Amino acid sequence: MNAPDAPASKGLRPKAKRPQGLRLSLVTRWSALIATLLAVGILIAIWLEHLLPNQPWAVFAICLVCVVPIAIITIRSQIQPILSLFRALEGTVTSYRDGDFSFSLHWQQNDELSDLIAAHNDLGNVLREQRLDLVQRELLLDTMVQNTPVAMLLVADFAASRGTIVYANAAARQLLADGRKLEGRQLRDLLEQAAPALSEALGRGGDGLFTAGEGEDEEVYHLARSSFSLNGRKHELLLLRHLTVELRRQEVQTWKKVIRVISHELNNSLAPLASLAHSGAELVRRGQTERLPQILETIGERTRHLESFILGYARFAKLPTPRIETCSWDAFVKRLASQVQFRAGDALPAEPAQFDPAQMEQALLNLLKNAHESGGKPERVELHIRRTQDAIRIDVLDRGHGMSEAVLTNALVPFYSTKRSGTGLGLALAREIAEAHGGRITLANREGGGLAVTLILPVTQPLNQA
Repeated sequence: MNAPDAPASKGLRPKAKRPQGLRLSLVTRWSALIATLLAVGILIAIWLEHLLPNQPWAVFAICLVCVVPIAIITIRSQIQPILSLFRALEGTVTSYRDGDFSFSLHWQQNDELSDLIAAHNDLGNVLREQRLDLVQRELLLDTMVQNTPVAMLLVADFAASRGTIVYANAAARQLLADGRKLEGRQLRDLLEQAAPALSEALGRGGDGLFTAGEGEDEEVYHLARSSFSLNGRKHELLLLRHLTVELRRQEVQTWKKVIRVISHELNNSLAPLASLAHSGAELVRRGQTERLPQILETIGERTRHLESFILGYARFAKLPTPRIETCSWDAFVKRLASQVQFRAGDALPAEPAQFDPAQMEQALLNLLKNAHESGGKPERVELHIRRTQDAIRIDVLDRGHGMSEAVLTNALVPFYSTKRSGTGLGLALAREIAEAHGGRITLANREGGGLAVTLILPVTQPLNQA
């Protein structure tokens, strides 16, 4: 009798092997069994016919009494292993559903059921390998999450700073609970014990920076948040990154760069001034005053250049709050055209503009000046102003050399410049002005060469207006 075998076997296994030898299909085996039972019945009937002539009903009855029990016992002996196999299959499928893939089956016969068992075992091996790979990935991910310096909080049913914390990494536990467990606690209760700045940052919504502490204990953090649905419930992932050390390091590097740029410019101006002053004093001593006007003019020119340089830094450092006014686009563009050459694009928006005209003029003059210095032809510099659905889009276009990826990444950073005599303040000042108006600035290389600098300004009046 062939019976299934369901041993518990842990670990990975090779592909299941089918029984070797003569292959007899289920149809062949059962056809042979039925033919054998019929032959036995016929032989018994013939034998009884000789013993009991002219008694057909007796022969029929005796045949039934003899053949039926034999058929039942034989068929039962063949079906019982199959039924046991089905029960074993049901058990392994239940184990698979529960996440246990350590079971496999064995069928001794070489028939269709052996093919089924082999496929079933192959499925178990694949699921077992996938489960092991998934466990290893989860372990790797958990190790990375637990060791990252970014505090991570996963909050369920997040609404108005309420919700249950379902996951927190080591950095979050250390930052918010002195290393204690956070899972299961209410975010609202946790925020009552945390710095008020964190509650305010969460209440504002969106990503952003906030500062906790005062004076020397001031700490800067960046809050990032992302919402998604998990198992039909709203979840929010909160990421808190400590930026104090990084910002201080960047601040030191920025100051060093500022000092280096200013020192370079001062040396370039003061050294010629000292030389010219010495030359002037020597000419006066000799009584040769005919060259003094030229020397004094050169000194005045260098002094004005140095003053313009210092004022550029001061203007960037002390950018006032925009004084929003209603301005006509026609008058504004004409005023720009009187100071720098450019080609206007399509028709200007009919609605008047809402911005600080002095600051916006300064920003666009910087952008147009950069466009003229890009290496393209001056007549190819263009200014396009158009109204979109909820914003004003201002494009300054040129056909110069464009920017590399590295320069595009850093072009808006203050004091970053690829020009030998550049201060790195033109684009940075334009960015400050755009953001002060509630807008933004973007840079992109144009197809066919050149650069496109785009100012996006909101149509609605900004909140930080004067």
